[in-house]
Amino acid sequence: MAQPRPLYDHGPGTPLDVDRGFYGRVARAVDQRTLVERFVVPIRSGRAWSVPAGHLCRIAVIEGPQVADFNVWNRLNPRERFWASRTRQFYGTHVTTFARLWSCLPYLRPMLTITNDTINYGTDEDGAGCHDLLGTRCDPYVHKMLNGEEFDATCHSNLVRAIAPYRLTELDVHDVLNVFMVTGLRRDGRYFAKASPAKTGDFFEFFAEMELLCALSTCPGGDLSAQIFGPERGDPLATCRPLAVEVYRPAPELVAGWTPPPPADYRGLHGLRVPPS
Repeated sequence: MAQPRPLYDHGPGTPLDVDRGFYGRVARAVDQRTLVERFVVPIRSGRAWSVPAGHLCRIAVIEGPQVADFNVWNRLNPRERFWASRTRQFYGTHVTTFARLWSCLPYLRPMLTITNDTINYGTDEDGAGCHDLLGTRCDPYVHKMLNGEEFDATCHSNLVRAIAPYRLTELDVHDVLNVFMVTGLRRDGRYFAKASPAKTGDFFEFFAEMELLCALSTCPGGDLSAQIFGPERGDPLATCRPLAVEVYRPAPELVAGWTPPPPADYRGLHGLRVPPS
């Protein structure tokens, strides 16, 4: 039986069609890039940083598997931020090389393009995939509701603390991309997660399509191999590991001709009528 047709077609010639030749060349030319920043995000913490337009950013596994929760904003206008649900509709429940993270309305444009994913997980026997758009971040409110704990070392709280120096608040934290996280839906429709397959040396890399402010939480659930909620939960501290972030400037000739994508050009008023003056 034929599968249903995707609602949002991203075949050749559509606005979702990515120039794989361009991004592939940028990804492969590692000898034509310059490291401009590198830092390590410790376990159970968060960090925010800027990525200039036209630069590459890599989230790297340095001590073994670890899940990371990722937020991103337009650095020049933080009201424009990552829209997880629309990105999921465009590409699927999990993303990999050549997928893009799209921004919210009324902007609706690619914020970044994934240029390399060494996990390359695909879909497993349970229908699960890696780099999750199905779920969202862990938060202290759910911990209190399900576990009865006051627990501040959640991804939501890590992201709140990370963006505070940029004058952003809890209200600016949004649905995440769960990097290195394997998830799926059971037959009854319920969400599940598996242990991360990431290993030392793996990385997730992207090209900044605009001036970006990024934030990353090293999930307090570590590699998600331990149960976090429910009566059989344990302390996953032993499964928590740091991650590295690296920002690179590609050689000018590699990005010659590239320009940041413009925002959506819809100019209507949503059916509203402005009364005559």
